[in-house]
Amino acid sequence: MGIPEKIKAIQDEIHKTQINKATEHHIGLLKAKIAKLRREQETRQAKKSGVSSDGFDVRRSGDATVVFIGLPSVGKSTLLNKLTGSKSTVGAYQFTTVTVVPGMLDYRGARIQVLDLPGIIEGASQGKGLGKRILSVARSADLVVLVLDVFQPYHEEVLRTELGNIGIRLDQKPPDIVIEKAAIGGISIAQQVKLTSLSEKTIKEILHIYGITSARVLIREDITSEQLVDHLTGDKKYASSLTVLNKIDLVDERFVKEVKSKVKSEVIPVSADGGVNIELLKDKIYDKLDFIRIYMRPKGGETDYKEPLIIRRNSTIEDVCNKLHRNLKKEFRYGLVWGKSVKFGGQRVGIQHVLQDEDVLTIIKTR
Repeated sequence: MGIPEKIKAIQDEIHKTQINKATEHHIGLLKAKIAKLRREQETRQAKKSGVSSDGFDVRRSGDATVVFIGLPSVGKSTLLNKLTGSKSTVGAYQFTTVTVVPGMLDYRGARIQVLDLPGIIEGASQGKGLGKRILSVARSADLVVLVLDVFQPYHEEVLRTELGNIGIRLDQKPPDIVIEKAAIGGISIAQQVKLTSLSEKTIKEILHIYGITSARVLIREDITSEQLVDHLTGDKKYASSLTVLNKIDLVDERFVKEVKSKVKSEVIPVSADGGVNIELLKDKIYDKLDFIRIYMRPKGGETDYKEPLIIRRNSTIEDVCNKLHRNLKKEFRYGLVWGKSVKFGGQRVGIQHVLQDEDVLTIIKTR
């Protein structure tokens, strides 16, 4: 029996099993086995194919990267053009965009790279319509914008499912778990919270599925079997998202209100063609990216308050070094910081120091 057949057999067993407290353990193990089999399948396919990613390798630039994900003909290209002034091909037919089209949004001092991806279809995560290659671009994004047609808002679930299937977790944080493998001693589990859907027995058996027989496990939050598997595989991408409802110029306010009530997440109604709410969308993108401003002060010089360095919240001085020059990290000796992140002005800090909004930074290089 091949991997696809094994996955299908386990899925059939899950569908036949009534979900209740008594079957949680069994279903949790079955889901862990499916996740492991899918990972094996993807690894084998990647080795066999060796397919080049024509047009889908995009170099990151700017202060952050945003990708537009949507089904064909929802208006992603028009939206990119309105936001960035790019010239992505626009047409009233499906699959106008056949490669990744980049644009740059300069907004409130930040340079935001925006990528218009080809439209995806249901089953994209399984390879339909070059879906895997398209969705893989989203793994490098800081923000995923789900673009919906006002007449087809139910496609949001399709988009989230396809992204989830290739390991992109939208609007989630990595589970707060620590697993330290050991040579002997079996598996010991320490819980700082009560788990509502996982027993110690289930945790140990899932670890066994992934070849872990001795380890110290610390769980700091209530988790599910899926989150435990995500941690074990270690290949998941966690990103924020925005949901955009496009083409509102074709309907009235009552229709938009009714559609918004059917979409699970908060939506931003826009018209790319009519230019409606484009500035609002820019604001939402900027806020979601959670930027902070760092003012640089050269050694012995004056602080540059006119052009702050824009970085993401929780960035370190190492991130600043990487942003300024590729060799700066190697030459870094220490930093001097004035602001909220230190106890006193001019405090000497190391390269892993986490900066806060409006900190002033001087980088001292090795002699």
